[in-house]
Amino acid sequence: MSMLSPATKPQADTRRTALNFAAGALWYGPASFGIARMLGPRYSLRCVLFHNIAETESPFTKGLGGTMTPRDFESALGFLTKHYTPVSLQNVLASYEGQPLPERPVLVTFDDAYASVREVAAPLCAEQGVPAVFFVNASCLDNRRLAMDNLLSYVANEFGLNAIQAVKHTLGIRKDLAVNSLADVFHNLLPSISLDMRQKFRDTLLRQTGIDESDLAGRANLYLTSQQLRELAAFNFEIGNHTYTHVHGRPMSGEDFAEEIDKNKIALEAASGTRVRSFSVPYGSSADLTPALLSHLRDSGYEAMFLAEGRANSPYADRARLDRVSITAKADAAFFSEIEVLPRLRRVKDGLAGSRNEAGHASPEFADRQNTLA
Repeated sequence: MSMLSPATKPQADTRRTALNFAAGALWYGPASFGIARMLGPRYSLRCVLFHNIAETESPFTKGLGGTMTPRDFESALGFLTKHYTPVSLQNVLASYEGQPLPERPVLVTFDDAYASVREVAAPLCAEQGVPAVFFVNASCLDNRRLAMDNLLSYVANEFGLNAIQAVKHTLGIRKDLAVNSLADVFHNLLPSISLDMRQKFRDTLLRQTGIDESDLAGRANLYLTSQQLRELAAFNFEIGNHTYTHVHGRPMSGEDFAEEIDKNKIALEAASGTRVRSFSVPYGSSADLTPALLSHLRDSGYEAMFLAEGRANSPYADRARLDRVSITAKADAAFFSEIEVLPRLRRVKDGLAGSRNEAGHASPEFADRQNTLA
């Protein structure tokens, strides 16, 4: 999941609209897909990413930029099934063994553990014959606790950003780590502190705001139940790992892998009754797919790993670094821009900058969701 604070959202939305307008203009011309192919490198597997499918945002999701209405989601599925060929994760993995993918393949994915994926998205996908992969945080199952993202969104919306700033001050966290927006929290603060300090941050936030997390999580009812997780197999949904508590990869090492990666896999396989063989990086940034994390995933038998930086996957894309595009569009021209044009332009921009920064400083998922070229 990615974060965007309400304070910065209008500016980002304006930029996204302008980019989609310019790129989407190609959609109205003849041979739009042919023209798109001329804009950048070869583009094979398209991977698209969704989160919460709901009519409205709640205090737990407002400002996160991850909610799409059922109507808009259905429109997105219609565009995908008309102009692309939906494929399953098994199809993708088989392509690495020599079985070619169909023309314009697209893999539909979801992140986090929102119940709306089972309640709304999965039936719509099944109606249109679209398989999917759902990357889940098992700590959220059965609504016993809140994901850090939703907790911070709730606090920012109900108590104000000052409540979050006060916790940072209480814990004496580095003064140079600015917390002027939710985006700052998720892309500056949390990646820079240990997982132990992250837990202290969470505990202090709950204590200082007086929130009863178990009660609040139960009333919010945001997440899948274990039963709903099991039901997803009937909709041709495969379950993937998204860490146990949705944490950044940069601070993880050693015992953290056992707690966040291995524990989540065990819990998901037990709850779903299916095998977990893929992983998506929380927040989507290549900065969080560290060499240590990648080594642990490979040693643990994971067959595919996913980012969310909105770049086109070449025909020779590494299955350990498959990129996804976060979808926010509401009309065909914008869908075409988000899926077909902007990912190519980002690859071109990478090339002009001297190829993609393998040290892991590419733009995080929230930048992609706003369709920037950064």
